[in-house]
Amino acid sequence: MRLNKLALALCLAALALPMSAMAQDAAATPEAPASNLSWNVELNSDYVFRGITQTDFDPALQGGLDYAFGDSGWFVGTWLSNVKFGTDTALEYDTYVGWAGDLNDSVNLSVMLDRYNYSGEDVGQWDFNELIGKLTIKSNYALTVAYSNDWANSGTSSLYTQLTGTWALPNDFSLNAGVGHTNLDSIFGADYSDYNIGISRQFGPVNAALNFYDTSYNVRASDRVVLTFKFGG
Repeated sequence: MRLNKLALALCLAALALPMSAMAQDAAATPEAPASNLSWNVELNSDYVFRGITQTDFDPALQGGLDYAFGDSGWFVGTWLSNVKFGTDTALEYDTYVGWAGDLNDSVNLSVMLDRYNYSGEDVGQWDFNELIGKLTIKSNYALTVAYSNDWANSGTSSLYTQLTGTWALPNDFSLNAGVGHTNLDSIFGADYSDYNIGISRQFGPVNAALNFYDTSYNVRASDRVVLTFKFGG
């Protein structure tokens, strides 16, 4: 949940006053409501999806917009990125709807239906749907399962599972790592796994991250370090 800067400033100012004045100010100044609209913009040295480059190892500019329906847990959103498969630079634009909520004090569940849309000569017929579920435990560990009955409009189903973890490091750095597995026998000829490990840190409004990606599959695998700068609000 994002911290409301205005509410924080009001609280700090009130703590400097006597208790009677604090009560009076609290009654006179209502807390500003949190916005249901959020956004993010990313600049990446490569767009890596499940261990495989989507931009032929070129940089990617990405952005997303989400809207949450109050406290219901329901949300909708869209996300865009440039992609490059072969010689054609194209656009991926995802649209999704989902629900997220806490099951208890330690466990959060989110379920989302994502529509992957592509424009461009090489990828214009690849549009497909995917159902994605994510279980997050104590904000540090997550299990993601994604299923599509018609991956990339290919007529074959796909199943992706991933385990990730995040740990705090000194000086406000964070360490993250993950391992995933893709089942797409009829397209790749074999299942494959992907791996990643990296560090990140918040610098004012910018989150900077450095991640290394690799896979057990030897075609279009990233197998390299990716630098990311992310802005959000």
